[in-house]
Formats: sequence, structure tokens, C-alpha cells
Amino acid sequence: MTLAPSYDPSAFESRLYAEWESAGMFSPRGDGPAYTILLPPPNVTGTLHMGHAFQHTLQDALIRYHRMLGHRTLWQMGSDHAGIATEMVVTRNLTREGKGETRDALGRDGFIAKVWEWKAESGDTIERQMRRLGTSGDWSRSVFTMDDMPSRAVIEAFVRMYEQGLVYRGQRLVNWDPALKTAISDLEVVSEEEDGFLWSIRYPLSDGSGEVVVATTRPETMLGDTAVMVHPEDERYAHLVGKAVTLPLTGREIPVIADAYVDRAFGTGIVKVTPAHDFNDYAVGQRHALPLINVFTADAAINDNAPERYRGLDRFAARKAIVVDLEAAGLLIEAKPHKLQVPRGDRTGQAIEPYLTDQWFVKMDGLAQRGLELVENGSVKFVPPNWISTYRHWLQNIQDWCISRQLWWGHRIPAWYGEDGEVFVGRNEAEARAKAEAAGYHGPLAQDSDVLETWFSSGLWPFSTLGWPDEAAMGERGFEDFLPSSVLVTGFDIIFFWVARMIVMSDALTGQIPFRDVYITGLVRDKDGQKMSKSKGNILDPLDIIDGITLDHLVAKRTAGLMQPQMAARIEKATRKEFPDGIAAHGADPLRFTMAALAGPGRDIKFDLGRAEGYKNFCNKLWNATRFVLMNTEGFPVSVGAASAATVGAEAAPTARTAPEKWILARLATTAAEAEAHFAAYRFDLLAQTLYEFAWNGFCDWFVELAKPALNGDDAAAADSTRHTLLFVLEALLRLLHPLIPFVTEALWRQVAPRLGIDGDSISLQRYPQAAGFDVAAFAQAEDDVEWLKQMVSTLRRIRSELGVSPARQVVLLLRDASATDSVRVERFASQLTFLLRLERIEAIEGDPPPAAAGVVGGLKLFVPLAGLVDLDAERGRLDKELKRVEAEIGKCEGKLGNATFVQNAPAAVVEQERKRLAEWTAQRDALAAQRARL
Repeated sequence: MTLAPSYDPSAFESRLYAEWESAGMFSPRGDGPAYTILLPPPNVTGTLHMGHAFQHTLQDALIRYHRMLGHRTLWQMGSDHAGIATEMVVTRNLTREGKGETRDALGRDGFIAKVWEWKAESGDTIERQMRRLGTSGDWSRSVFTMDDMPSRAVIEAFVRMYEQGLVYRGQRLVNWDPALKTAISDLEVVSEEEDGFLWSIRYPLSDGSGEVVVATTRPETMLGDTAVMVHPEDERYAHLVGKAVTLPLTGREIPVIADAYVDRAFGTGIVKVTPAHDFNDYAVGQRHALPLINVFTADAAINDNAPERYRGLDRFAARKAIVVDLEAAGLLIEAKPHKLQVPRGDRTGQAIEPYLTDQWFVKMDGLAQRGLELVENGSVKFVPPNWISTYRHWLQNIQDWCISRQLWWGHRIPAWYGEDGEVFVGRNEAEARAKAEAAGYHGPLAQDSDVLETWFSSGLWPFSTLGWPDEAAMGERGFEDFLPSSVLVTGFDIIFFWVARMIVMSDALTGQIPFRDVYITGLVRDKDGQKMSKSKGNILDPLDIIDGITLDHLVAKRTAGLMQPQMAARIEKATRKEFPDGIAAHGADPLRFTMAALAGPGRDIKFDLGRAEGYKNFCNKLWNATRFVLMNTEGFPVSVGAASAATVGAEAAPTARTAPEKWILARLATTAAEAEAHFAAYRFDLLAQTLYEFAWNGFCDWFVELAKPALNGDDAAAADSTRHTLLFVLEALLRLLHPLIPFVTEALWRQVAPRLGIDGDSISLQRYPQAAGFDVAAFAQAEDDVEWLKQMVSTLRRIRSELGVSPARQVVLLLRDASATDSVRVERFASQLTFLLRLERIEAIEGDPPPAAAGVVGGLKLFVPLAGLVDLDAERGRLDKELKRVEAEIGKCEGKLGNATFVQNAPAAVVEQERKRLAEWTAQRDALAAQRARL
């Protein structure tokens, strides 16, 4: 195959991925040490977003790197059944189809059958998108959390933990979504500041001696008040503690209590206590043994525990009615605007209620203590280590974990109830019945209708994917080899929700840690550091960057599904401003390289599409350099065999004859060593920087350029060794880059490897370059010489450019003040300098040169005579004009710095910047003046 003239990723990326997957290249192979990564299972309803693209790039780079080291790599693929999200998707689909089918009409079994139908048709969208990114996970072992194998693990875990007293059922306050009618996790609650009111209400003292004034933002919950509360050190109200007040609108008497939870500066310093409708009040109620009175139904209407007038009213309608009644009774003092944090369900947008209900919980105190020990003793390591403090804070302030959800889609809780509420937990109904009969119960049993939340099954991910608890399945899937896994790559936002739970559940159920390292990434934001959101119109789709998208399609995509026309118009305006021409196709590799380059140890990743464009140019540069090498090694009889893939310094390395060869081989070895260190430290940003610098500046620019004199010279041996070195270094460079940019490196490697006689179907199965055994110190002199040569070439090319001399025109180079080392180097590299710089001759001089443009390399003075090259009068005029401009800039700087007011009042950084500008302009003036003097 002949390489195309330019880099076009659409011509080979999808084809290469299909070849890799069909050949089984992503499965564990060989007899090296095991290396495992668990993919955080994306929701089955999801699509690839920038956060996925970021994290998956880093995971894939690690997997490809270790695969190339000969490790038996397993990247465990899979997806999460996403209970709430999936129920919502399928419910919406039923409504859209218009066949009259609804969730309730279908019933539990019918609805679940519909979910499985949807899963078969649309549930693998994100996996297809991940392939487009280059994800090299073992798809043959992919696990869906509702598959039989992980489902068995979920049931087994629940039963064992119940038998150990770690799982229990009880009545507690939970986050409740009134629209979904289910408990939800804290991660599914989004709190944002909203406009509200603070109502001040009179609560009469029951003994008739006066009243207290209570401030609240939720008057509807006062129907469930069981106390009013003051701070124990608040002298204003010390005399009230122990008395009772009459709860307005209900007639109930409730006590006045003292508790340090009260914020004396909030409102009047007296607050109501509603333990069944506020998490903090619940804790107060537990401390003071207050009754729990729930006044809401599951859909957030007022229930029968409230006065009859309000029963059946929606909570917000009840609020209005209560305020009206309080005002009519003369009990409402004021209602003033107040900013408050309103928790809303992230999927429904409904205000979330703290709701008292019977749920299943995991007892967390002992598990949390063990989870802390495993991190504190170094069994599990966090990278960066500062995230340990977040992990520690959460586990030290742990509450029992609510694991039940009032849904149909998910793992149904394996608990059966007798007629009088007796609970029998078993792996199946037969086991539950046997336990019931052993306990003397022989009546009918009904299984719990709730399901387990998805974080419970996700907490088992490290070992449920390896066949646990079935010994045969565990042996088949490599439980002993792949647990613990090597590293978990995930975001800081789920350290508690997922990372901590995997640690404690793996330890409790298998006696193993789930992973050795936890690499915590930041969040991907836009180029200005703003969070990506639909409302801001700044969301980027990774596939749009990879494959491109027109402006019209981009606008339509961003505004799709937005119900408010004003919001859609705002997003369209932002899109047209940001991307007036749509988004050009970049390919997967440039996007991946961008993600790696941005992966520093900070929290936020500011994604700029311009960076992706730059790395597309980088891929094109690599492509063109490869074309150059292939054209200049056509028919070259190198046959070094597969040994060249072992180390960059193995016996297969070329016998370098020229200094540039020795220089690039030393740079290659150094780069390989640095790459190894950066992979070990998870510094993908430094890895990308190191490889970019070596590929672009080291190989594609300088070595390709410095190779040309040998390739075009009369020394056949030097030409052949240079050809060999070009091929050798390029092939190693492609392997160095492969984990970050797999597609273009595979396409190019398949052209380069045969020239070296290397056997192999894919670069992904070749050995990653190692620096071991390569004597870099032996080439130290060559490195110094080439650095000198590079300075000479750069300086002379700058002079030619400033003079506007055609690249094809020969010039004379005059040298003065050469040291002994300079003289040796000039003689050694005369042919290279002459070739690269189009020199007529090189001549040493003493004394002043004729009118000439000048440069300096170390102590060596370089002059290019101007006679015959430029119009001297025109050049003098140009220099005089430039000197006048620079003198004016110097005057401006001196004027500012001479102004005491400016120096004293301006920010220090601004003053320092001005001093720096003055120094730079002064240096430029002196250089121009010297050049003018020579004319």
C-alpha cells in the first residue's frame, strides 16, 4: 500500500478497529503478569460524552501500553442497567408509540419484557461509540449488570450480608422523588439556589403566657412539627425550654426543646422541628426521642395525618392554603424573599422530599472503618494522594446506605413476607420457604416488590464480572489472576458512591481489595472553564469532533428535546457564534492526544477544540515524515527481524556512522525512559508532551532535515546507515506513540515494519520500546555536536529569512572568533552546513567583516556579506525605520517606569511586565544598532 499524500483518518480508523476486534487482539494473552482495569460501567441508556472520552482515552492508553509490555491485559467492559433512567426511557417510548400501552397497564412482567426488547435494539449505543474512539477492551467478556452471572452475585451478596447482620430493613428518612415515587441516592439530587420566602409564624405558648415566633421556608411541613427548638446558650429563650406551644392549624401541643443545632442568627433564633420531613430535624428527633409524623403521601400530597381541610392537596397547593389560613388567624407575621437551596431530582426536575418510609439498608459503620484501614495502610493507593482526604471525610461521616428502590427494572430484592410481616431472605423462593417453615411459618409468601439500587450491583463489579460466587465461573474468568485489578480510573465525584463501596464490599465478600491504585481524574469543562451543559450551549459530542458535523446539524442536535423556545434560541445563538462553520472532522487520534495532553493532576480539564486541531496537524506531520522515510528507503535491504521490537538499544539497532544518527538514537533512548516513568506516575500530560517534542522537533523536523546531507552525499556507508536509522527510529517512535494515537500509528507501522523485516500483524502486539541496555553516554559528544549544528542552521536560516534571500540562492558564510572546538566542528560539518544552508563557501576571517548580517553561536561570530544579496541603501533605510519604531517603544516603557504613581499603584505583576518589555526592546535596539553600524 502506498501512503496517501495527506493524513485522512476516515480512510482507515474504522477499518483498523474492525480488524483488531475480529482478530481477538483485545483478549488477555501470553504468560506475562496480569494487568487489569475495570471500566466504570456506563449507563445502558447513555451515549458517549466528553467525560467518557477523557477517561476512556487514559484507560486505553494504559491497557495498550501494558499489552505491549507483554502483560496479560484485561480491560473489563460492561454497562449498568441504570434502573431509574431505563424505566423513564422505556416509559417515554411507550407513550410515543401511541399504542395505549403504559407501564401500569403492562404490569411488572410485561413492562420488564419491554425493557429487554429496548435493550436488544438500542442498549449498546455507547459501546458502538466507544469502539469509534479506539477502546481496546475485551468485548467478548463484556458484562451487563442484569446478565445471569452478575445477577447471581447480587443475590448472593444480599443474602450473605443479611445473614451477617450487615443488611436490614427499617423505617428511616430518605431522598424521595414524588414523580418517580422512589427513593433516590444523593448523587441523583442536584441542589441549586432558587428564589423563595421566609415565613415568620406565631406559635402560641400553651399556658397562655405569650408566644414564640418561628421562621420557616416550608410552611406545609409544619403540619408534621413535633417540637420547636432554641439554642441552649441563647439567653433570650432559656425560660421557654420545657414549656409547650400549640401548633397552629392543628391544635396539637408540642414541646420547646434546646439543641446546639440551632443557628441563633437564622430568622428569630427559634425553629420548628419536623423529624419526618428534614434530615437534620430527623437527627434532632433521634436525640430528643421526638415522635415522627409524616404528613405526605408518596406523590407529595397531604395525607390523613393532617387536618381534614388539607388532605389530598398537593404540597405546594397546601402551602398556599396554609399561608392563607395563618394570615386569617392572625398568626402570620411576615413573608420576605429568601434565597434557598432546593434539592431536585436530576432526571425529573421535581423538588425532592425527605420522606419517612420502610427501606432496606446496609449497616455501614464497621464496613466504613475497614474501608478506611485499607486506604490508610496503603493497600489501596489514591493518585493524586490528596483525594484520600475526601475519601476519609465521607467514610468518617457515614450514614447507613439505603439500597432499595421502588422500581420494577433491576435486581428484585430476595426477601419474602409472611401474612403478618415476617421476613424471610433467601437466594430463591424455595430457600425462603424452607427458612419460613424452619421458623414455624407455613402460610403464603409474597416477594418484596422493590429492587436494589444500581450502586449495589456496581459495588460488586470487581468480582461479579469474574464469576463470583460460582467457583467454576471464577476459574474460567480468571478470578485469581485478575483480582485485585491494577488501577481504577474514575472521577472524583463518585469516590464515595462507587469507589468506597467497591472497596468495602470486595473486602467483606471476597477478602480482597478490588484494585491497587485509584487514579482520580478531573471533570472536562469548556475552554473557559465553564461546566458543559445544555443550558449554556457549550456541550461537545466526542463523535462530532471525530467525524465532524455541519452547523445546521449541530444546532439541531443541541436544541433537540428542549421544551422552552427561549432556551433553544439561546443555545442556537451560542452555537452559531462558537462554531460558524460547524465542526470539522478531526479523527479519533487527535481527540485522544488532546485528552492525554490535558490530563494533568488538577481537577478541571479545559477542553479547547483548537488543541485538537493542533494535534491533527501533529498526526499529519507524522504522516508526512513517514512518507519521506519510505521514499528514501525504497529498496533498501535492511532485515533486522523482530528483535528490533525488544529494546531501542538491542543488537538490532543500526551501527550509527554520523553524529545526527547518534544524536537521534540517544534522544530515542531518553524518550523511552521518560515515557516509562510517566506511565508509572499516571502523568499522561507529561507523556504527551515528551512524545510530541521528540516526534515533532526531534525526528520529524531535525533528524529528517539532518539526514538529507548523508542521503544525498557521496559516502555510501553513511547514506545506508542513515536509512537504517531513519527506519529504526521511526518504527520505535510509532510504538512509543501507539497507546495514545493507535490508529495512525498502526496504519504507518504496517508500511514501515516490513522495511525492517519485522514480522507481525499489528503494532499493538509489538514490544513497547525500552531504554534498558542502550548506552546513551557513549553518544554524549554527538549530542553536543548536533546541538551546535542545530544552532548554526537555525541562526543562518534566520539571517536568510530576515534578509529575504531565496532558499535556492547561495550565500557566503564568514566566521570569526572560532574556538578550537568550533574549528573542529566547522571542518567536520562543512558538507552538512553547505548542503543545508546553500553556502557558496565557508571562510574564516579576522578583523571587521564587510557590510554583513550577523549572528552568534556561543562565542563564534557568523556573518553573511550583503553585497549582491540586498540593496544596501534600502537595507539601511529599513533598519533606520525599525530603530525609530523600537526607540519609540523604549520611550513608552521608560515613561511608565519613570512615573512614581504608576510604579507604586499598579499591580506588581504589571510593573514587572513593563520592566521585562523595556529589557526586550532595549536588546532589540542594540542588535539593530550593531547591524546598522556594520552598514
